[in-house]
Amino acid sequence: MKLDAIDLRILEAVQEDGRITKLALAEKAGLSPTPCWMRLRKLEKAGIIVGYHARVAVRRLAPVASVMMEVTLGNHRQVDFERFERAVSTIPEITACWSVGGGVDYILKIVAADIDAYQRLVDGLLDREVGIDRYFTYIVTKTVKEETVLPLAVLLPTSS
Repeated sequence: MKLDAIDLRILEAVQEDGRITKLALAEKAGLSPTPCWMRLRKLEKAGIIVGYHARVAVRRLAPVASVMMEVTLGNHRQVDFERFERAVSTIPEITACWSVGGGVDYILKIVAADIDAYQRLVDGLLDREVGIDRYFTYIVTKTVKEETVLPLAVLLPTSS
């Protein structure tokens, strides 16, 4: 789907505020409300907008441990990757999992109640024998930047 400058303004606005009103969105996009809403629905139907979410400041509710984990599998057959990916997809504390190139196979982002809970999670993965050969743990001591808004104007060319 080819996007124009209006589509980008719509995407940027709903990324910043998923609860934006129809009128405010239309103003930011530079359209009247009905055509703006139709464009928004078209972006949703095309699968470009895949959902609307609230960001929760969990540390205001309870202390948590944020952990980054590198994982290397013992074998590199497709079945090994699939087994590992199925396993991590069932664990809610694993909030992100990326398959990467380079010296490791995966990088995981994990949020646990504390370090002990994180270690129990890892022990459970190891007990399930999902193919982990090695893993390295990195405890997040301070979040410097964590954005959910993508810089669309920088990433995407537009047609006028």
